[in-house]
Parts: sequence; structure tokens; C-alpha cells
Amino acid sequence: MTLTRSVAVAGAGPTGLAAALMLARQGRQVVVHERFEEARPVGAGFMLQPTGLHVLDRLGLTAEVERHAQPLTHIFGREARRGRVVLDIRYGDLKAPRPSLGVHRAALFHVLHRACLADGVAFETGREIVGAADGRLTGADGWTSARFDLIVDATGARSPIARALGARRQELGWSGLWGTVPWPGGGFDQGALEQVYREASKMIGVLPCGGLPDAPDQRLATFFWSLKGDDHPAWRAAGLDPWKAEILSLWPEVAPILDSIADPDALTLARYGHHTLIRPVADRLAVLGDAAHSTSPQLGQGVNMGLLDALALADALETHPDLSDALAAYAAARRWHVRLYQALSMIFTPFYQADGAVLPWIRDHILGKVARLPFAPRLLAATVSGLLLDPRGPAIRKM
Repeated sequence: MTLTRSVAVAGAGPTGLAAALMLARQGRQVVVHERFEEARPVGAGFMLQPTGLHVLDRLGLTAEVERHAQPLTHIFGREARRGRVVLDIRYGDLKAPRPSLGVHRAALFHVLHRACLADGVAFETGREIVGAADGRLTGADGWTSARFDLIVDATGARSPIARALGARRQELGWSGLWGTVPWPGGGFDQGALEQVYREASKMIGVLPCGGLPDAPDQRLATFFWSLKGDDHPAWRAAGLDPWKAEILSLWPEVAPILDSIADPDALTLARYGHHTLIRPVADRLAVLGDAAHSTSPQLGQGVNMGLLDALALADALETHPDLSDALAAYAAARRWHVRLYQALSMIFTPFYQADGAVLPWIRDHILGKVARLPFAPRLLAATVSGLLLDPRGPAIRKM
């Protein structure tokens, strides 16, 4: 029987930090390996859904994250030309209503990183991890780690470890520009993710995301603009003025946000791709988060799915003393929930980011009406909350 006393976690994003914290609290020796010289957050804001909040509940960190976050009660979207409402999802329609949280990645990182340090997690920084075998990590510079009982890969969607296990990333043509801006106030609803669409080739979003740990009184938002990844160089070359003029023609109310963006570097291009590892485990290895399953962000599940992975792995290790049994239990616990949401993301993405007019016409004229049927509000709320095939119950069954 292989016991799990020592764990190496590759990647210091939310998934890696949550896994490290849970495993350290189980009494294991945990070392997090991060490619940056200093462990730090990368990215803008996102939504913590009830599934992700369930994981924070288990960690006892929900209240601390809430101090930096903005509760969100609904998601609202309309098409630009006629103002027709095509998306109106309310968390109050859930069987057990619970708002999501808009939170900046830096705020969640701050809470998880501080908790890891308090519980004895060690950090090794400044080394890019490119491989894992027989309980050892390898770095891009040829470095090889000591042997660990378990390696946790949480290095993200382009993980070389996941690629070695068979992950084949399908690049999606549409990407997104993301940036953090001051909260605009005015006519914006601080309790909602708001979006405006023109067909499926133009999408603008404003997400309230609370504040940063070093400036808790300053309210922020994440601003989003859909863009084909191959068009990014042309967008930069054209300058901001024509881009701002186009956005104002679709959503004039975002003028205060655009005024705060003076440099193209204020917006980061996020390229989207899709892959799902059939089996996210191997000998002494578990793959979590985007490394195991990446997709577009249309359903807002990315961080939440990673947190659920971390919880499922920790519960499996707690329930099954033998590592092989625990890894099999982890893979089984996450299999169907992951596959369902990967499929839903692939199905819904073309309705919001694609060329052509047929799918957005269906979205605006048919799906909008279907969403008003008696059964639909709860189903839609459960879908965006991550609660289809609800993963919050007893996740690990005896093997």
C-alpha cells in the first residue's frame, strides 16, 4: 500500500493553492512549485459560483473572501441593436438561493496564499515545470526534484504534464480582451454581470469584482471584449480610438470605463482552447483544473471546476489510505460533472462567440423565449451555478 505523506504541487493559481492547503491540513508535507520568481496572481476578475463557494466553506475562508468581493444576484444580457433582453439569470431562482461572488484573482490569491503559509505549505519559485514522472518534477532548465509520494499538476491549460498524458488542445478561434477598471457606477447594476451582444461577433461585458487587498475601499470591475486571437495584432496597430468608437456605438454607457483605458497594455488577450483528459491521473500524479479540462469561459466555470477538483482529490486521499485507490476515486468523482460542463461549454460558445448570424438569431429569438418558460429559470440558474449533477454532496465513493 502506497501512503501519501509528501506532495508537490505544480502551479500557484487558485486550484493549486486550494489543493496545497487542503492536503497540508491533512498533515501532509506540501511544497508548491511556481514558475514566477514570486508567487503572484495572473488575470482579472471572475465569478465564484455556489460550487466554488462550497469549497471555500469547507476551507473556512468564505467570509474572508467575501470582504474583498461583490455579491452577484443575476446575469443580464441584451442585444445591441434593439435592446432585446436575451439573457436574464437570477440566483434567487435556485432551489437553495445563493449569490455568486465577483472577485478579483488577486483577492482570492491573497486569501489562499496567506492561509497556505499559515498552515506550513512551502513554496519554491522561479522554476518552470515541464514534466513529472515517478514522483519527481522536472524543470525547463534540466532540474529534477526530490521524490514525492504524489505530484499535483495545476499548471493550467497548456500544461506539458497534461500533454504528456494525452491532452490535445483544440484552439478556439475567438479569444477575449480582459482588463481591470474602476467601478463605473452610474447606470450599472453592482449586483449583476452585464453583457451586450451584436450577433455573436461582438460581446462586451462588465463584471463587478469587489476590491484588492491593498485597497479594499476601491471598487473595481472587469471589462471584457470578444476578439479573434489572430486579430489582436491588427487591433493593437489600429490604436484605441476606433475600438472605443465601435464599443460606444453598441453600449454608450461604458464611456467612463473606456476613459480609464489609455493604453492597449491595460487589456490582456486570453486565448481559449478546449481539451479534456480522459483520465486525469497516472502513477503518483493527479491533474487538476484547466490542466485537466479547459474550455471557453462562457459558462464561467473555470476557477470553480478547479476548486472542485482540489476538494475531490483531498476527500479521496482522506477516504482512501492507498494512493492508487485515492487517485481512482478522485477521477471517478469528477468524471461526469466535468464532462457535462465541457459539453455544455462547447455547445453554448458558438451562440456568443462565432461568425455568422444564424446562431445569434436563434439565441435572440428562440432561446430567449424558451428561457421564460416556467421550468427554465431554475434550470438556467443551476446551469451557470455549476449545480447540474450537483457535485457538493458526498463526492467520493468506496472503490
